[in-house]
Amino acid sequence: MTRPYIASRADDPRSRIWFDTTPRHLAGPGDPRHVTQALRAAGWKNYGDPDFPHVVLASPDYRHTLVLEPTPDSFASWWRISSKQWHASLGGNTPAEIIAGFTDALLQPAPEVGPDIWPTLQAVGWSYERDERGNERARHPDGVTTMERSATLDSNWFSWTAEVALPTGLGGHRRLWHAYFDDRTPRHLLSGFAAALVDPAPVSRGHYDVPHSHLVTQVERGARGEQLAAAHEARLKASESAARKARRSAPPTARPVPAALAAEPPVSAARSR
Repeated sequence: MTRPYIASRADDPRSRIWFDTTPRHLAGPGDPRHVTQALRAAGWKNYGDPDFPHVVLASPDYRHTLVLEPTPDSFASWWRISSKQWHASLGGNTPAEIIAGFTDALLQPAPEVGPDIWPTLQAVGWSYERDERGNERARHPDGVTTMERSATLDSNWFSWTAEVALPTGLGGHRRLWHAYFDDRTPRHLLSGFAAALVDPAPVSRGHYDVPHSHLVTQVERGARGEQLAAAHEARLKASESAARKARRSAPPTARPVPAALAAEPPVSAARSR
């Protein structure tokens, strides 16, 4: 049956005019398929309900899950990525390319020693400070973007956050996006996130796809849909190759079923995607 044309953001990128947009951390959410399709190419399966606006992915070994559930509040936690040991959540305005720095690292074997996060930020001009309690913070030169590892005032339990908070002009701030990672999150995943956060390469956005156009620079490059489609296809093939390599190098383990999936009834073949 021929598919009718229905205008949608899921339409082929070849039909749009794209703008190189910088800086990426202020460019808005972008296309979530930059994350989800890369995981699908690596063998992750979609357990979501096709009649509900969400995506529920699980890795082939069921060790990791990703849930994308948009809400009316774009500042809320749309993205939730977790294992049995750790949890991460990111707001709806978090650029997909920055989230992909984290999820792409999930496809790579974990190093024996986790990398240090702060040198990645300091190397591009972020300030860094550490207090007597061990709280650490790095701040972008723009003054609105931070990444920190800190404990609550009444606890020694640490967590990681990254945030863009824009001044309101009345002495307050309003979040553009916020990301949270508990302290058990593997350091190579945080390192991937940090590297993507400071990557100076522009991201592709439509002219009206940015939440605050006065904060970014957009340069029209014409209808580059063919190049974008080819780059995305290459990205999916790279994800598939990375997953194969990681599976070959990983020791054989049992495949535990996450509680969130175990509690649900089996998904029929007709609903698999």
